Amino acid sequence: MRRLSLVLGLCVLAGCSTGSSRKYVVFFTHGSAALDETAQTIVSHAAATALAKGRANVIVEGYAAAHGDLSADELLAMDRARIVADQLARDGVAPSAIRQAPRAPSNENVSVAARRVEIEIVAQ
Repeated sequence: MRRLSLVLGLCVLAGCSTGSSRKYVVFFTHGSAALDETAQTIVSHAAATALAKGRANVIVEGYAAAHGDLSADELLAMDRARIVADQLARDGVAPSAIRQAPRAPSNENVSVAARRVEIEIVAQ
């Protein structure tokens, strides 16, 4: 519950930004592309923000750490981006407004930062 409160608080802070784009970050467990309850809440909040902006582009960037089999790691980053994009579409964002951009696996940051998807909502 504390984790959900923290995430929702961060979402509120993200909603206070005044720029033309907003970012939301969805974290995954190690080796997983499944959305947990907290991740689904973040994606739903991002979808609501995109819908409120009207004609907005949504960029979904998937990340994964490099663990030896770069093909599998790249596939994991793509799967994470696809799962988030699919959930955004289920939450009402037009699929034509969503662009997926998986990032190449990297050993630069193998901590939790490599197990994420960034959702950027860009107003047109």
